[in-house]
Amino acid sequence: MDESLYSVRMHSRRENRHLSGAERLVGPADLETAAAALVLRALEHPRGRAEEIRLAVDLVPPSAIRRGRLLDLRTYRVRNYQQGRRAARRLLLDVGVAEAAVTSAMDWIAQGAAPDGRAMRGAMLIDAESGARLEDDPARGVRASRMDLTATAEAELRARLGEQGLDNPHVREALVLASKVLAVPEVLAELCWSDDPDYTAGYVASRELGYVRFPQLKPLGEERGGRAFFVCGAGLDQAGLIAFLEYAVLLFDRIGTIGGAEDWRD
Repeated sequence: MDESLYSVRMHSRRENRHLSGAERLVGPADLETAAAALVLRALEHPRGRAEEIRLAVDLVPPSAIRRGRLLDLRTYRVRNYQQGRRAARRLLLDVGVAEAAVTSAMDWIAQGAAPDGRAMRGAMLIDAESGARLEDDPARGVRASRMDLTATAEAELRARLGEQGLDNPHVREALVLASKVLAVPEVLAELCWSDDPDYTAGYVASRELGYVRFPQLKPLGEERGGRAFFVCGAGLDQAGLIAFLEYAVLLFDRIGTIGGAEDWRD
């Protein structure tokens, strides 16, 4: 029988604003190591040393753990972030997100989607047809949480990503997060680029496309970033969707295909 796991979640702040967040699902023997690594991560963030670190640890019984497969991954090389955003727009339109919703999401992420003009702590929830924002708290947004890889899947993923020069926490964690988000039938697609100033990459994800990575979706040094979950608004059980994203425990024990990089052609 599978053992219980601990959900370990870190959130840090600096100068009274969100700095970083990360999490793991680990067995009892790895709990101390995982907690220490998350604290160290908050202390070594590119935007500065955390002034406040909160660590939450919850025991998860085997009966509450769902299993899953990661999305397939591929990369498109682009000349600059402007071409990257045009490419991301094209893919979102192709999977059925309306033009108004794509434009709204890109504008909000680029300008800072939180009320103070900075990056949100979580994701925007956007009606894929109208482009209306649906999240209750425009500063916090919706947070996908409680997901990770089994040790075997992580080792396989790291080996495959390493072949493409992509084995880093940004790619691994974003792929896991996007795979949980797209496990929700009501989520049509996701758009994300990082708020870390030294990381310019981002992605579009959908069940049809998989996880499509662009090395440039924002200028180097830009601290505004974020993510948008595009949802089918008609008949949406918003409370149920948010409960799954934030509280359902999903452990990925299978990886998808890891494709090589190719040039995007407008």
